[in-house]
Amino acid sequence: MVAITVILAAVIAAFVFGMGPPEQAPQASLRASATTITDDDDNTVSAIKLEHQGGDAVYLDATHTKILLDGNAVNVVLADADTDALDAGEYVYIFNDDGVNFLDAQGNDTQTNLTAITATGTSTNVKIVDVGSQQMIADLKVNF
Repeated sequence: MVAITVILAAVIAAFVFGMGPPEQAPQASLRASATTITDDDDNTVSAIKLEHQGGDAVYLDATHTKILLDGNAVNVVLADADTDALDAGEYVYIFNDDGVNFLDAQGNDTQTNLTAITATGTSTNVKIVDVGSQQMIADLKVNF
């Protein structure tokens, strides 16, 4: 009788306290490279092209993924809510608009206050973290 009570208490505790397997971050191969984009005033500035080369989809909304550029958060601005998953073969751009870093699938060529991500001859660190598991998806260095 005592054994049954102990087992029952353990099962109830597992459900109450969520004692299950830990969440797993998406396993994806991502590549970041230096590129340039042009705004609607024909100004060309440095940006980062983030490419998904294979593996699990990476969801780019704030509830799933945190993107850091040299330790600073990147704002995710996607044109279509259905495009928040970055799948194999797809890419997005990280760029600076009026002092704020953004990520967008379009390269956001409709903006007018674009500035360079960084100066030529320097490097930038891009970290992508899974919010649910707090595990690193990618830690990438981009040379300009």
